[in-house]
Amino acid sequence: MVSRQITGFIAAVLTAVSLGTGASAQDGPPPTAVTVKTVQPETVTLTSILPGRVRPSDEAEVRPQVNGIIIERLFEEGSDVEAGQVLYRVDRGTYEAALAQARASVSQAEAQLRAADREADRVSTLSERGVSSAATEDNAISARDAAKAALALAQAQLDSAQLELDRTDIRARLSGKIGFSDVSAGALVTASQADPMAVIRAIDEVYVDVTQSAAEVLAWHRRMKSGETHMTDNEVRLRLADGSDYDQVGMLTAAEPHVNEATGVVVLRLKFDNPEELLIPGMYVQVEMPTGTIDDVFLTPMEGVSRDRRGNPTALVVNDDNVVELRQLTVLQDRGSNWVVQSGLEAGDRVIVEGLQKVAPGATVAPEEMEPPVVGAAETPNQADRG
Repeated sequence: MVSRQITGFIAAVLTAVSLGTGASAQDGPPPTAVTVKTVQPETVTLTSILPGRVRPSDEAEVRPQVNGIIIERLFEEGSDVEAGQVLYRVDRGTYEAALAQARASVSQAEAQLRAADREADRVSTLSERGVSSAATEDNAISARDAAKAALALAQAQLDSAQLELDRTDIRARLSGKIGFSDVSAGALVTASQADPMAVIRAIDEVYVDVTQSAAEVLAWHRRMKSGETHMTDNEVRLRLADGSDYDQVGMLTAAEPHVNEATGVVVLRLKFDNPEELLIPGMYVQVEMPTGTIDDVFLTPMEGVSRDRRGNPTALVVNDDNVVELRQLTVLQDRGSNWVVQSGLEAGDRVIVEGLQKVAPGATVAPEEMEPPVVGAAETPNQADRG
Protein backbone atom coordinates (compact mmCIF):
# COMPACT_ATOMS: atom_id res chain seq x y z
CA MET A 1 0.00 0.00 0.00
CA VAL A 2 2.77 2.41 1.00
CA SER A 3 4.72 1.37 -2.10
CA ARG A 4 1.78 2.32 -4.33
CA GLN A 5 1.48 5.72 -2.66
CA ILE A 6 5.18 6.44 -3.14
CA THR A 7 5.03 5.38 -6.78
CA GLY A 8 2.00 7.61 -7.40
CA PHE A 9 3.70 10.58 -5.73
CA ILE A 10 6.83 10.21 -7.88
CA ALA A 11 4.71 9.96 -11.03
CA ALA A 12 2.84 13.12 -10.09
CA VAL A 13 6.07 15.01 -9.48
CA LEU A 14 7.56 13.87 -12.80
CA THR A 15 4.37 14.89 -14.59
CA ALA A 16 4.48 18.34 -13.01
CA VAL A 17 8.14 18.82 -13.94
CA SER A 18 7.43 17.63 -17.47
CA LEU A 19 4.54 20.08 -17.86
CA GLY A 20 6.58 22.94 -16.45
CA THR A 21 9.47 22.23 -18.79
CA GLY A 22 7.21 22.06 -21.81
CA ALA A 23 5.63 25.41 -20.96
CA SER A 24 9.02 27.10 -20.68
CA ALA A 25 10.19 25.70 -23.99
CA GLN A 26 7.05 26.91 -25.66
CA ASP A 27 7.33 30.51 -24.33
CA GLY A 28 11.10 30.92 -25.14
CA PRO A 29 13.29 33.91 -24.12
CA PRO A 30 11.83 37.42 -24.52
CA PRO A 31 12.89 39.50 -27.59
CA THR A 32 16.13 41.46 -27.13
CA ALA A 33 15.60 45.13 -26.44
CA VAL A 34 17.39 47.44 -28.92
CA THR A 35 17.40 51.18 -29.60
CA VAL A 36 16.61 52.27 -33.15
CA LYS A 37 16.65 55.50 -35.16
CA THR A 38 13.97 55.92 -37.81
CA VAL A 39 15.51 57.57 -40.88
CA GLN A 40 13.85 59.65 -43.57
CA PRO A 41 15.27 60.96 -46.89
CA GLU A 42 16.77 64.44 -46.70
CA THR A 43 18.52 67.02 -48.86
CA VAL A 44 22.10 67.47 -47.69
CA THR A 45 24.94 69.75 -48.76
CA LEU A 46 28.09 67.71 -49.22
CA THR A 47 31.32 69.28 -47.98
CA SER A 48 35.05 68.66 -48.01
CA ILE A 49 37.43 69.64 -45.22
CA LEU A 50 40.47 71.21 -46.89
CA PRO A 51 43.70 72.53 -45.33
CA GLY A 52 44.63 76.14 -45.98
CA ARG A 53 46.78 79.12 -45.09
CA VAL A 54 45.71 82.68 -44.43
CA ARG A 55 47.07 85.30 -46.84
CA PRO A 56 46.73 89.10 -46.67
CA SER A 57 44.38 90.67 -49.20
CA ASP A 58 47.19 93.10 -50.11
CA GLU A 59 50.87 93.10 -49.27
CA ALA A 60 53.65 95.62 -49.98
CA GLU A 61 57.33 95.53 -49.15
CA VAL A 62 58.81 98.83 -48.03
CA ARG A 63 61.97 99.39 -50.11
CA PRO A 64 64.22 102.41 -50.66
CA GLN A 65 64.35 103.97 -54.13
CA VAL A 66 67.42 106.07 -53.34
CA ASN A 67 70.78 105.49 -51.67
CA GLY A 68 71.57 107.04 -48.33
CA ILE A 69 71.65 106.93 -44.55
CA ILE A 70 68.40 106.51 -42.60
CA ILE A 71 68.08 109.46 -40.26
CA GLU A 72 64.61 108.75 -38.80
CA ARG A 73 61.94 106.04 -38.46
CA LEU A 74 58.44 107.50 -38.13
CA PHE A 75 56.17 104.55 -37.25
CA GLU A 76 55.56 102.06 -34.46
CA GLU A 77 56.18 98.44 -35.33
CA GLY A 78 52.95 96.44 -35.56
CA SER A 79 50.79 99.57 -35.93
CA ASP A 80 48.31 100.54 -38.64
CA VAL A 81 49.64 102.85 -41.35
CA GLU A 82 47.90 104.76 -44.13
CA ALA A 83 48.84 104.91 -47.78
CA GLY A 84 51.16 107.89 -48.34
CA GLN A 85 52.32 108.04 -44.73
CA VAL A 86 56.05 108.77 -44.29
CA LEU A 87 57.75 105.75 -42.71
CA TYR A 88 61.49 106.55 -43.01
CA ARG A 89 63.61 109.58 -43.90
CA VAL A 90 66.90 109.33 -45.77
CA ASP A 91 69.58 112.02 -45.49
CA ARG A 92 68.56 114.71 -48.01
CA GLY A 93 71.80 116.70 -48.35
CA THR A 94 73.11 115.15 -51.55
CA TYR A 95 69.71 115.26 -53.23
CA GLU A 96 69.05 118.89 -52.27
CA ALA A 97 72.39 119.84 -53.85
CA ALA A 98 71.51 117.92 -57.00
CA LEU A 99 68.18 119.72 -57.15
CA ALA A 100 69.85 123.10 -56.83
CA GLN A 101 72.25 122.21 -59.61
CA ALA A 102 69.38 121.12 -61.84
CA ARG A 103 67.55 124.40 -61.23
CA ALA A 104 70.68 126.32 -62.21
CA SER A 105 70.94 124.28 -65.39
CA VAL A 106 67.35 125.17 -66.22
CA SER A 107 68.06 128.87 -65.68
CA GLN A 108 71.13 128.64 -67.90
CA ALA A 109 69.19 126.85 -70.62
CA GLU A 110 66.43 129.46 -70.46
CA ALA A 111 69.00 132.26 -70.90
CA GLN A 112 70.55 130.50 -73.86
CA LEU A 113 67.13 130.03 -75.42
CA ARG A 114 66.31 133.73 -75.04
CA ALA A 115 69.62 134.67 -76.70
CA ALA A 116 68.97 132.19 -79.50
CA ASP A 117 65.49 133.63 -80.02
CA ARG A 118 66.84 137.14 -80.29
CA GLU A 119 69.54 136.07 -82.73
CA ALA A 120 67.02 134.18 -84.85
CA ASP A 121 64.72 137.20 -84.95
CA ARG A 122 67.59 139.54 -85.91
CA VAL A 123 68.80 137.26 -88.71
CA SER A 124 65.23 136.90 -89.97
CA THR A 125 64.88 140.70 -90.19
CA LEU A 126 68.19 141.04 -92.05
CA SER A 127 67.19 138.26 -94.39
CA GLU A 128 63.99 140.11 -95.25
CA ARG A 129 66.08 143.16 -96.14
CA GLY A 130 68.39 141.02 -98.26
CA VAL A 131 71.39 141.68 -96.04
CA SER A 132 71.71 138.18 -94.55
CA SER A 133 72.16 134.96 -96.46
CA ALA A 134 69.85 131.97 -96.27
CA ALA A 135 72.60 129.86 -94.65
CA THR A 136 72.97 132.36 -91.82
CA GLU A 137 69.24 132.27 -91.23
CA ASP A 138 69.24 128.46 -91.16
CA ASN A 139 72.07 128.42 -88.61
CA ALA A 140 70.22 130.84 -86.36
CA ILE A 141 67.05 128.77 -86.48
CA SER A 142 69.03 125.58 -85.72
CA ALA A 143 70.70 127.28 -82.75
CA ARG A 144 67.29 128.30 -81.43
CA ASP A 145 65.94 124.74 -81.79
CA ALA A 146 69.01 123.36 -80.01
CA ALA A 147 68.49 125.83 -77.16
CA LYS A 148 64.87 124.67 -76.85
CA ALA A 149 66.03 121.05 -76.65
CA ALA A 150 68.66 121.94 -74.08
CA LEU A 151 65.99 123.62 -71.96
CA ALA A 152 63.75 120.58 -72.18
CA LEU A 153 66.67 118.35 -71.10
CA ALA A 154 67.49 120.63 -68.20
CA GLN A 155 63.82 120.65 -67.14
CA ALA A 156 63.72 116.82 -67.24
CA GLN A 157 66.87 116.69 -65.10
CA LEU A 158 65.22 119.08 -62.66
CA ASP A 159 62.14 116.88 -62.45
CA SER A 160 64.35 113.83 -61.86
CA ALA A 161 66.28 115.63 -59.12
CA GLN A 162 63.01 116.68 -57.48
CA LEU A 163 61.74 113.10 -57.67
CA GLU A 164 64.94 111.77 -56.09
CA LEU A 165 64.63 114.31 -53.30
CA ASP A 166 60.99 113.36 -52.70
CA ARG A 167 62.01 109.72 -52.46
CA THR A 168 64.16 110.45 -49.45
CA ASP A 169 60.80 110.34 -47.64
CA ILE A 170 59.99 106.62 -47.85
CA ARG A 171 56.19 106.31 -47.78
CA ALA A 172 53.64 103.54 -47.31
CA ARG A 173 52.27 102.26 -50.62
CA LEU A 174 49.06 100.88 -49.10
CA SER A 175 47.03 101.03 -45.91
CA GLY A 176 47.43 98.15 -43.52
CA LYS A 177 49.37 96.79 -40.59
CA ILE A 178 53.13 97.17 -40.72
CA GLY A 179 55.47 94.59 -39.26
CA PHE A 180 58.93 94.82 -37.74
CA SER A 181 61.49 97.26 -39.10
CA ASP A 182 64.64 95.59 -40.42
CA VAL A 183 66.61 98.85 -40.43
CA SER A 184 67.19 101.56 -37.86
CA ALA A 185 68.44 105.15 -37.86
CA GLY A 186 72.02 105.29 -39.09
CA ALA A 187 71.69 102.31 -41.42
CA LEU A 188 72.76 102.59 -45.05
CA VAL A 189 70.13 101.66 -47.60
CA THR A 190 70.42 101.31 -51.35
CA ALA A 191 67.90 101.33 -54.14
CA SER A 192 69.02 97.88 -55.31
CA GLN A 193 69.09 96.09 -51.95
CA ALA A 194 67.50 92.63 -51.80
CA ASP A 195 65.90 92.82 -48.35
CA PRO A 196 62.85 94.99 -47.63
CA MET A 197 62.95 97.50 -44.81
CA ALA A 198 59.50 96.41 -43.55
CA VAL A 199 56.32 94.76 -44.86
CA ILE A 200 52.78 96.18 -44.84
CA ARG A 201 49.86 93.77 -44.96
CA ALA A 202 46.17 94.58 -45.40
CA ILE A 203 44.26 92.16 -43.15
CA ASP A 204 40.82 93.76 -42.73
CA GLU A 205 39.96 91.26 -45.46
CA VAL A 206 42.07 88.15 -45.97
CA TYR A 207 42.44 85.34 -48.44
CA VAL A 208 42.61 81.69 -47.49
CA ASP A 209 44.42 79.50 -50.01
CA VAL A 210 43.35 75.85 -49.78
CA THR A 211 44.50 72.82 -51.73
CA GLN A 212 42.27 70.17 -53.26
CA SER A 213 43.43 67.12 -55.15
CA ALA A 214 42.90 67.07 -58.89
CA ALA A 215 41.03 63.76 -58.52
CA GLU A 216 38.49 65.36 -56.17
CA VAL A 217 38.03 68.28 -58.55
CA LEU A 218 37.31 65.85 -61.42
CA ALA A 219 34.85 63.87 -59.29
CA TRP A 220 33.07 67.08 -58.31
CA HIS A 221 32.74 68.16 -61.95
CA ARG A 222 31.40 64.75 -62.95
CA ARG A 223 28.76 64.72 -60.18
CA MET A 224 27.65 68.21 -61.18
CA LYS A 225 27.51 67.33 -64.89
CA SER A 226 25.53 64.13 -64.29
CA GLY A 227 23.00 65.95 -62.11
CA GLU A 228 23.76 63.79 -59.09
CA THR A 229 24.54 66.94 -57.13
CA HIS A 230 23.76 70.61 -57.63
CA MET A 231 25.02 73.83 -56.05
CA THR A 232 22.67 75.84 -53.86
CA ASP A 233 25.14 77.29 -51.35
CA ASN A 234 28.42 79.04 -52.14
CA GLU A 235 29.22 79.96 -48.55
CA VAL A 236 32.43 78.63 -47.09
CA ARG A 237 33.09 78.15 -43.39
CA LEU A 238 36.35 78.18 -41.52
CA ARG A 239 37.74 76.13 -38.64
CA LEU A 240 40.59 77.72 -36.71
CA ALA A 241 43.79 76.08 -35.48
CA ASP A 242 42.32 75.57 -31.99
CA GLY A 243 39.32 73.68 -33.41
CA SER A 244 36.81 76.52 -33.00
CA ASP A 245 34.61 77.78 -35.83
CA TYR A 246 35.23 81.24 -37.29
CA ASP A 247 32.14 83.44 -37.06
CA GLN A 248 32.50 85.00 -40.53
CA VAL A 249 31.36 83.29 -43.72
CA GLY A 250 33.64 83.35 -46.76
CA MET A 251 33.24 83.00 -50.51
CA LEU A 252 35.21 81.23 -53.20
CA THR A 253 36.83 83.91 -55.38
CA ALA A 254 39.27 82.09 -57.69
CA ALA A 255 40.90 78.80 -58.59
CA GLU A 256 44.44 78.51 -59.88
CA PRO A 257 44.17 77.00 -63.40
CA HIS A 258 47.17 74.80 -62.77
CA VAL A 259 47.84 71.45 -61.09
CA ASN A 260 51.00 71.23 -59.02
CA GLU A 261 53.10 68.59 -60.75
CA ALA A 262 54.78 67.47 -57.54
CA THR A 263 51.69 67.15 -55.32
CA GLY A 264 48.80 66.83 -57.80
CA VAL A 265 46.70 69.51 -56.10
CA VAL A 266 44.84 72.62 -57.23
CA VAL A 267 44.89 75.83 -55.17
CA LEU A 268 41.55 77.50 -54.43
CA ARG A 269 41.35 81.05 -53.05
CA LEU A 270 38.64 82.09 -50.59
CA LYS A 271 37.90 85.53 -49.18
CA PHE A 272 36.89 86.30 -45.59
CA ASP A 273 36.13 89.50 -43.71
CA ASN A 274 38.47 89.92 -40.76
CA PRO A 275 37.05 92.82 -38.70
CA GLU A 276 38.68 91.72 -35.44
CA GLU A 277 41.95 90.80 -37.17
CA LEU A 278 41.68 87.31 -35.70
CA LEU A 279 43.02 85.75 -38.90
CA ILE A 280 46.75 86.38 -39.18
CA PRO A 281 48.69 85.79 -42.43
CA GLY A 282 50.44 82.44 -42.36
CA MET A 283 47.93 80.89 -39.94
CA TYR A 284 46.91 77.26 -40.62
CA VAL A 285 43.15 76.73 -40.90
CA GLN A 286 40.68 74.16 -42.21
CA VAL A 287 37.92 75.07 -44.62
CA GLU A 288 34.54 73.39 -44.92
CA MET A 289 34.04 73.62 -48.67
CA PRO A 290 30.59 72.82 -50.15
CA THR A 291 30.92 70.44 -53.10
CA GLY A 292 27.25 70.12 -54.01
CA THR A 293 23.76 69.43 -52.69
CA ILE A 294 22.29 65.94 -53.04
CA ASP A 295 18.67 64.85 -52.58
CA ASP A 296 17.15 61.71 -51.03
CA VAL A 297 19.99 60.70 -48.74
CA PHE A 298 19.80 59.51 -45.13
CA LEU A 299 21.62 60.94 -42.13
CA THR A 300 22.41 57.80 -40.13
CA PRO A 301 24.03 57.85 -36.66
CA MET A 302 27.62 56.64 -36.81
CA GLU A 303 27.03 54.13 -34.02
CA GLY A 304 24.49 52.38 -36.25
CA VAL A 305 26.93 51.70 -39.11
CA SER A 306 29.47 48.86 -38.99
CA ARG A 307 31.97 47.37 -41.42
CA ASP A 308 32.06 43.83 -42.74
CA ARG A 309 35.24 41.82 -43.27
CA ARG A 310 35.85 43.57 -46.57
CA GLY A 311 35.45 46.99 -45.03
CA ASN A 312 32.07 47.69 -46.63
CA PRO A 313 29.59 49.70 -44.52
CA THR A 314 26.55 47.81 -43.22
CA ALA A 315 23.62 48.43 -40.90
CA LEU A 316 21.12 46.27 -39.02
CA VAL A 317 17.53 47.33 -39.70
CA VAL A 318 14.35 46.23 -37.88
CA ASN A 319 11.54 45.40 -40.32
CA ASP A 320 7.78 45.64 -39.76
CA ASP A 321 7.76 42.21 -38.05
CA ASN A 322 10.50 43.36 -35.62
CA VAL A 323 12.98 41.01 -37.29
CA VAL A 324 16.56 42.14 -37.85
CA GLU A 325 17.79 42.54 -41.46
CA LEU A 326 21.31 43.24 -42.72
CA ARG A 327 21.70 46.08 -45.24
CA GLN A 328 24.68 46.97 -47.40
CA LEU A 329 25.16 50.75 -47.51
CA THR A 330 26.77 53.33 -49.77
CA VAL A 331 28.25 56.05 -47.57
CA LEU A 332 29.25 59.37 -49.14
CA GLN A 333 30.86 61.15 -46.20
CA ASP A 334 30.48 62.00 -42.54
CA ARG A 335 28.42 64.93 -41.30
CA GLY A 336 28.82 65.67 -37.61
CA SER A 337 27.88 62.52 -35.70
CA ASN A 338 26.12 60.98 -38.72
CA TRP A 339 27.03 59.27 -41.97
CA VAL A 340 25.50 60.50 -45.22
CA VAL A 341 24.06 57.29 -46.74
CA GLN A 342 23.14 57.37 -50.41
CA SER A 343 21.77 53.85 -50.88
CA GLY A 344 20.88 50.78 -48.81
CA LEU A 345 18.12 52.39 -46.74
CA GLU A 346 14.50 53.28 -47.40
CA ALA A 347 12.16 55.87 -45.93
CA GLY A 348 10.99 54.83 -42.49
CA ASP A 349 13.69 52.21 -41.90
CA ARG A 350 14.56 51.65 -38.25
CA VAL A 351 18.32 51.41 -37.89
CA ILE A 352 19.66 49.76 -34.73
CA VAL A 353 22.00 52.18 -32.93
CA GLU A 354 22.25 50.43 -29.53
CA GLY A 355 22.35 46.68 -28.83
CA LEU A 356 24.11 45.68 -32.04
CA GLN A 357 26.33 43.20 -30.21
CA LYS A 358 23.34 41.31 -28.80
CA VAL A 359 21.49 40.61 -32.06
CA ALA A 360 22.07 39.10 -35.48
CA PRO A 361 20.14 39.06 -38.79
CA GLY A 362 16.94 37.03 -38.41
CA ALA A 363 16.55 37.67 -34.68
CA THR A 364 13.32 39.08 -33.27
CA VAL A 365 13.83 42.21 -31.20
CA ALA A 366 11.90 44.71 -29.13
CA PRO A 367 12.79 48.08 -30.71
CA GLU A 368 12.65 51.36 -28.83
CA GLU A 369 12.99 54.66 -30.67
CA MET A 370 16.12 56.71 -29.91
CA GLU A 371 15.32 59.81 -27.91
CA PRO A 372 16.38 63.10 -29.54
CA PRO A 373 19.06 65.07 -27.68
CA VAL A 374 17.68 67.53 -25.14
CA VAL A 375 18.73 71.08 -26.01
CA GLY A 376 20.09 72.94 -23.00
CA ALA A 377 20.09 69.88 -20.76
CA ALA A 378 23.44 70.85 -19.32
CA GLU A 379 22.04 74.21 -18.17
CA THR A 380 19.11 72.75 -16.27
CA PRO A 381 20.93 72.09 -12.94
CA ASN A 382 22.32 75.61 -12.85
CA GLN A 383 18.95 77.12 -13.62
CA ALA A 384 17.43 75.01 -10.85
CA ASP A 385 20.07 76.23 -8.43
CA ARG A 386 19.31 79.85 -9.32
CA GLY A 387 15.61 79.20 -8.83
